[in-house]
Amino acid sequence: MTDQFVFTPLDEIEKIYNELKVTFASGKSRPIPYRRYQLIQLAYMLKDNIKLFEDTLAADLGRPQLEARMLDIDPSLVEIKSTLSSFEKWAKQESAPFSINFSAMRPVIRKEPKGVVLIISPFNYPLFLTIPLMASAIAAGNAVIIKPSENTPATTTLLANLAEKYLDTSLIRVIKGGVTETTKLLEYTWGHILYTGGGKIGKLIAAAGAKTLSPVSLELGGKSPVFIDSKCDLKMAAKRLLWGKAANAGQTCVAPDYVIVQQDFQDKFVEALQQSYREFYPDKASAPGQMSRLVSQQAFNRVNNLLKNTNGTIVIGGDTDEGTKYIGPTVVKDVKPEDCLMSEEIFGPILPIMPVNSIDEGLAYVNAHDHPLSVYVFSQDSAYKANIFDNTQSGSAMANETIIHPAVYGLPFGGTGPSGSGYHTGKYGFDMFTHLRSSLDSPGWLDMLLGFRYPPYTTAKIKAMGRFMNPSLPARPKGPPEEHLLLWPEA
Repeated sequence: MTDQFVFTPLDEIEKIYNELKVTFASGKSRPIPYRRYQLIQLAYMLKDNIKLFEDTLAADLGRPQLEARMLDIDPSLVEIKSTLSSFEKWAKQESAPFSINFSAMRPVIRKEPKGVVLIISPFNYPLFLTIPLMASAIAAGNAVIIKPSENTPATTTLLANLAEKYLDTSLIRVIKGGVTETTKLLEYTWGHILYTGGGKIGKLIAAAGAKTLSPVSLELGGKSPVFIDSKCDLKMAAKRLLWGKAANAGQTCVAPDYVIVQQDFQDKFVEALQQSYREFYPDKASAPGQMSRLVSQQAFNRVNNLLKNTNGTIVIGGDTDEGTKYIGPTVVKDVKPEDCLMSEEIFGPILPIMPVNSIDEGLAYVNAHDHPLSVYVFSQDSAYKANIFDNTQSGSAMANETIIHPAVYGLPFGGTGPSGSGYHTGKYGFDMFTHLRSSLDSPGWLDMLLGFRYPPYTTAKIKAMGRFMNPSLPARPKGPPEEHLLLWPEA
């Protein structure tokens, strides 16, 4: 299918980095027509080899064909096409907002590439969390080094081989490797570093970036809660939730991690999930082409141990096969806050249900823990949704849907606090890899207005500066707004 997975030698990494620095400094990556050419090449690199990528995703992750297309391949093509349609507009120089004081200086914002950028991508979506980001970096005019996951050797090897065939290797390179190779890469200074993965490694990436003063963006995941309104569209909620948890065997950074539901509605919701499970898997979930596998033996052992040690009640699934790294879609009810399933991001196809006595109790639990990458709500009640969204913090806030929002055109994708920093997809990815460089061109005659800035400083010049610089302010308020005092009288 692909060549053997061989790590990039450490001495070659330094040569590659230096070559890309020299090429970027030459200006080769900057012209808009060349950026467009490379983007089109990137698109055909994927489109010409869809079957090969389907095969490697199946080899690495046991990925069903439909999931390979829907979750990795097709949205990557859509992202490249969207970038192609808009990046010239994004790259145009902008005029600063009008100011009577400074308009004569013609202040503008130049959109410039940051340099050689590093993208460290994860195993769970080895295309969608790699190729669109390559597109953003190329569109912004950068040179790019990609370090895909060593846990998806077939896909990483194919990506590296095709990049050499389709793309300009003096500007775009794929590094194959693991911890040692990544550590070597982090010794260098980068225009920008984007890391997608877990928080533990994210801290190391951020610390390494700080040592070289390289800007860093992190997409880190977390335990994304799902609030279930007892009056929701029950069938829809059960189907979308079970699919969002089972897709890619739960190995999705925005996967619904656990459910919060009122105690007296738990059993009814479980029945709806059981019905959806029967509809999804009329034979069995482990049947060929129906369910992805855990990426590695280590991942299987970790998730399987969580399943073995839970004190909740398994009401769906629970079937495993160590030999194939298979864990079936599993629902566990009556999970307590101190249960092992609540101790870490599950990153597997296990869905704990934590019953609560009130939604306020559920909100208190969520807010006592790290801000997640997503908060999900299933409800038809606007007030219910607003209550959840207004009283939580998360990277995204989604109603009546799961996991597809990173592919929704025009929405930023990113976390907040422990779930990450920075945004990408579409223009947000372009902006991440773009330096906004302030510029102006001040005419000589302006010294007739700004001559007060030159010594010797006098009282007359101070008065002239005041006439030019001091802004007028709105009237002084008599106190906080009345509507604010109704909610916070202590203000």
